[in-house]
Amino acid sequence: MRKMKRILIIGIGAGDPDYVTVQAVKALNRVNVFFLMDKGPAKTKLRALREEICRRHIASGHKHRFVEAPSPPRDTAPADYRASVDELNEAKQAVFEAMIRDAMKDGETAGILVWGDPMLYDSTIRNIEAIRAAGRHRIDYEVIPGITAVQALAARHRIPLNRIAEPVLLTTGRKLAEGFPDGIDSAVVLLDGEDTFRRFADSAVHGDMEIYWGAYLGTPDEILISGKLKDVAGDIHRRRAEARQKHGWIMDTYLIRKKT
Repeated sequence: MRKMKRILIIGIGAGDPDYVTVQAVKALNRVNVFFLMDKGPAKTKLRALREEICRRHIASGHKHRFVEAPSPPRDTAPADYRASVDELNEAKQAVFEAMIRDAMKDGETAGILVWGDPMLYDSTIRNIEAIRAAGRHRIDYEVIPGITAVQALAARHRIPLNRIAEPVLLTTGRKLAEGFPDGIDSAVVLLDGEDTFRRFADSAVHGDMEIYWGAYLGTPDEILISGKLKDVAGDIHRRRAEARQKHGWIMDTYLIRKKT
């Protein structure tokens, strides 16, 4: 019987190589081949950060290699968001399956390095589980948690995410656009490409909200802005647009919460 192929889905944190946990370091040193998806010239810094993490944390005597494949294109303005995500994941599954088939030997371990933590707004776990469940390859996988952008944001702004005895909602810009949820004091917003917070800045009800925003958290390009929403929304919008233009991409998140 052929030996099992093993895949490690490793959370590598929000950008600082020192965010990598001891558990993740041990996992990195078990990997024979790292799977990378090339997202084009604008994302070269993301690959460089992954390589720096490997240089810093993998023992010099441990042999490993990188296998790269083009990342499937994504529809940035789909008519049906959920359907477009399903299509994208199916395309990614095909890419991963080809790498498992062609770039791994029986008994080897592959590593997939996931920004932040694989459990939060990332489909790698779903994609690898779908491949495993299909049964075309003899594989198993493990998930190693990482430090999320949510944790990094709170640490860099030196704030707790929640007020005492109050809940925190993790949501997206797409959902926030439907309105600030009733019964929620604080919301952490990810995947907001439309600066949805601006919709609340001029509101008599929501303008006095606090916002804590961060981009490129844990990297040399990090930007942090905080204050009353009505006072800083314009600055965040401007800085975000400038940073996206400069780097060709942006990863940001923010905490927005009601006035006490």
